[in-house]
Amino acid sequence: MKVRVGEKGVTVPRQMLGDAEEVEIRDENGRVVIEPVRKAEKEEEDPIVGLGQDPVSCGAEDASVNHDQYLSGE
Repeated sequence: MKVRVGEKGVTVPRQMLGDAEEVEIRDENGRVVIEPVRKAEKEEEDPIVGLGQDPVSCGAEDASVNHDQYLSGE
């Protein structure tokens, strides 16, 4: 596929990106590489993203408020 480069660059057809929500664009020795960012990679970059996705039950009704005290044993 050939596309004309305009003032703002080029548009990559959506079907070439699959179900990607985000891509990384980089220059590798004069070649432009567009690579989808995998969901797991994004979560590794920001550990807060996965926080609370696999909660556990501990039987303490106030655990979300007093979690520091429970963790430290006070």
